[in-house]
Amino acid sequence: MKKISLLLFAFLSVALSAFAQVDFKVTQKRVSPTEIDLVFTGKIQPGWHVYSTNIPDGGPVKARFATDKASGCAATGALKPGGGAKTAVDEIFEMKVTYFENTCTFTQRVKLTEKNYELKGYLEFGACNDENCMPPTTVDYTLKGADGPDGAAAEAAKKEAETEQAVEETPDATQETAELADSVTADSAAAVSVADTDSATIASWYKPSIDQMNAFGEENSATGRSLWYIFLMGLLGGFIALVTPCVWPIIPMTVSFFLKRADDKAKGIRDAVLYGVSIVVIYVALGLVVTSIFGTNALNDLSTNAIFNIFLFVLLVVFAASFMGGFEITLPSSWSNRIDEKASATTGMLSIFLMALTLTLVSFSCTGPIIGFLLVEVTTEGGSMLAPTIGMLGFALALALPFTLFALFPTWLKKAPKSGGWMNVVKVVLGFIELAFALKFLSVADLAYGWHLLDREAFLCLWIAIFGTLAAYLFGWIKFPHDDADEKNIGVTRFFVGLCSLAFSIYMIPGLWGAPCKAVSAFAPPITTQDFNLDPVKVEAKFRDYEKGMAYAKQTGKPVLLDFTGFGCVNCRKMELAVWHDAKVRDLLNKDYVLISLYVDDKTRLPEPIEVETNGKKRTLRTVGDRWSYLEETKFGANTQPLYVPVDNEGNALNHSASYDEDIDKYVRFLREGLERYNK
Repeated sequence: MKKISLLLFAFLSVALSAFAQVDFKVTQKRVSPTEIDLVFTGKIQPGWHVYSTNIPDGGPVKARFATDKASGCAATGALKPGGGAKTAVDEIFEMKVTYFENTCTFTQRVKLTEKNYELKGYLEFGACNDENCMPPTTVDYTLKGADGPDGAAAEAAKKEAETEQAVEETPDATQETAELADSVTADSAAAVSVADTDSATIASWYKPSIDQMNAFGEENSATGRSLWYIFLMGLLGGFIALVTPCVWPIIPMTVSFFLKRADDKAKGIRDAVLYGVSIVVIYVALGLVVTSIFGTNALNDLSTNAIFNIFLFVLLVVFAASFMGGFEITLPSSWSNRIDEKASATTGMLSIFLMALTLTLVSFSCTGPIIGFLLVEVTTEGGSMLAPTIGMLGFALALALPFTLFALFPTWLKKAPKSGGWMNVVKVVLGFIELAFALKFLSVADLAYGWHLLDREAFLCLWIAIFGTLAAYLFGWIKFPHDDADEKNIGVTRFFVGLCSLAFSIYMIPGLWGAPCKAVSAFAPPITTQDFNLDPVKVEAKFRDYEKGMAYAKQTGKPVLLDFTGFGCVNCRKMELAVWHDAKVRDLLNKDYVLISLYVDDKTRLPEPIEVETNGKKRTLRTVGDRWSYLEETKFGANTQPLYVPVDNEGNALNHSASYDEDIDKYVRFLREGLERYNK
C-alpha cells in the first residue's frame, strides 16, 4: 500500500512539475517623475529555457506584456528582454529562436499620465526543455499609486504617451515588406485578410440568427438524448455496483430481515419497498447537491481546466488502485455505527431510511469509485444542471431494484448467485476500466492547453497495454492481492470476457498508423494530433478563426459550415470519425463548404480581455474559447457541442442547426439543404 501511494504521489508530482520550472519575481523601478519600469526577473530550473520576445510566428510562445486595465497610466514601448540571451536553431520548430537559461529579465515601461494611477497586466511567457514545453504561462501584476504627475506635467505626459503609442503602432517599411513576403508564400486560406472586408459585413456576421434557424424547422438538439444517455449510464453503474462484494451479500440478509420482523408478509414487503425508495432518495439528494454546486457555465469551464482534469485523472487512478486491491477507500466507521444505532433506536419510516443510509455508508468502498466516476462523467460531459441528478436517479433505481423485487418474490433469493471470488474479479475489471478512462481526462487538459504530452499514438499505446493486461488477468496469468491464490481454472464467462479484451487491444493496434478506430474515437485525442498517419482520408477545418474563415468564404463564393466543438468533446470526436469520414460527407465539406471549427475550450489568451454583457450580467472574455462560446450563445442561442450551423457569406443561417447524430444520410441531407438555399 505504501509503495502504491508513493508511486501515485510521484506520478502526480511529475504531472504538475512543469508549473514549477520558472519562478518570476516582479519589482518596480522609478525612472522619472512620469515613468516606472516593471522588471520581471525569472529564475529558471536547470535544463529549461524561457523564450525571448523576438520569436517569429509559428514558433514557440514568445514573451509579451499585456494590459487588462489601465487608468491614469499606459504601457509604452515594447517589452524589453535583458542581457544573456542565446540564439540557436530549434530543430522542432525549424527556425532560429532566442532564449534564456538559468535567469532572465524582461522590462516593461509604464507612462504615468495622472496623479492617481492603476494598471493591471501580466507577462506571458513560454518555456521548454529538451523533451516538453509548459503551456503559455502568465505572471500577473498590479501597479497602483497616487504619486503621478499633476496639472501641466500630466498633460505633457499624456501627449508624450499618445505619440509613443502612435509610433509603436506604425509598422516600418522592413516589417511591411516581411509581412508581404509571408503573405505571398502562404497558401490562400492562411493569407486571407479581414482588413479587406467592410465593417458592415463584419457586423452582420455577429447578428443573431436564432429566428432564421427556427424558421427552417425545429432545431436538432441532443439535450433529451444526452439526459437519457446519462440516466442509462447511471443505471448501468448501479447494476455494476450490485455485483460488488460490498452490496450483493447484503441483499438476502436485508430482505430476510424485513420479511421476518413484520407481523405479516404484506407489511414486510411494504417496508422492503420503502427501503428501496429510501435508497433512491439518498442518491438523488447527492445528485441535487452536485447540481446546486455546479452550474452550466461552471461545468463548461471545469471540463477543460488543467488542474481539475489532472485532479480527476489522479482520482480515477487512485480508485483503480483501490479496486485492484492496493488499499480500501472507506468512510470513518464511526459514521456508519452512529447511523446504525439511530436506526435500531428508532421506529417507523425514519428507522427504514436510516437503515438505507447505513447501507450507503457501509458499501462506500465499492460504490464510491463507481459514483465518483459517474459524477465525473456527467459533470464534464452532460453540460446540463440536471445531469448529476438524472445520473444518480438511474444509479439508485438499479441499486434499489433487487431489494424490492426479492421482497415481492422471496423465492427468487434461492436462485440468485451466491457470493464468491467472482465478485473480486468484477472489482479488478472495474479497476482496469477506470484506469483507462483516467487517461481521457489527462488528454482533455493536454489538448486544451496544447502540451502535446498525450497525442493519439501515445494514448492508444497506453490503452493497448491496459486492455492487453486486463486480458492476461482474466486468463489467470497474473493475480492481484485479493484473488484466490489456489484457483487453477477460470470460468467460461471469464474466458470470453478476456478474449474480448484481447481482441479490443489488437483492434487498436492499426490506429498507431492512422486507422480510424471508430470504437475509441470518443475517448482518444483527434487523429490530427498523430505524427505518423498513413490514412490519406482527411477532413480538417481550414480555419479556427471565425472572421478569417468568413472572409475567405466570401472571397471564394462558398457557404460556411460552423463547427462549434471542443477538445474535450466526446461526441465531437465521434462525429468526425463516424460521419465526416464518410465519402459523401467528406466531399461536401471539402469541396462545397468552408469548414470553420471553433473550439469553445481553447485556452489561448486573447491579446486583450473583452468586456461583454449577457442577460444583464457583465462577463469578461479572456481566452479564444470564451470568445467562441459567447458567439455560439448570442448568435445561435446554444451552449452545447457539437453544434453545426451552415451560414451564408453575410452570416445568415441556411438551415436549422445539427448536433450529435451518426445518421450519415440525415447529415448529408442537412448539408445539401443548406447548399441549395445558398445557391438560390
